[in-house]
Amino acid sequence: MAKVTLKSYGRRQFGGAAGAYGNTTTLRYQLVTAANGGAIGADSAAAIGIGDVVDLGPLPTGMSLDDASILISTGMTATITGSLGFAYEDGVDDTAVPQDAAYFGTGLNLATAARLRAAAAKAPVVLPKPARLILTTAVAANAKASQIDVLVMGELLGSL
Repeated sequence: MAKVTLKSYGRRQFGGAAGAYGNTTTLRYQLVTAANGGAIGADSAAAIGIGDVVDLGPLPTGMSLDDASILISTGMTATITGSLGFAYEDGVDDTAVPQDAAYFGTGLNLATAARLRAAAAKAPVVLPKPARLILTTAVAANAKASQIDVLVMGELLGSL
């Protein structure tokens, strides 16, 4: 199992605790793969394989994770599914809010163009420390160009 980290982050946030629009925010993450199935703009050009963890980008301390939308404009290789969740940057669980690789859903069909919503019936949590949004693939390796955009919606509550 490999870990693939996307190198770019930006243009993904609107609002903010100090902004004129309050503390509601949407963070945007994008995974684009090349014809070989590897993530473009990542630390690895190898094809994304079964069980690989794709680090889509940061989730800030104090963010309430309220909802997510997965926008698949060009699907990955047939039968690929995935789980969307979060892991702490330091890799250490928090007893009150354990990291959860399937927080937003598991078994998400990543092979077909679609607009998916968070599928897990889990209560919103507030991140006590910096985390990363992660997509874990399953069933098959990717071997084609694709594009998946993920929108994470929540509130920036700050440190609690």
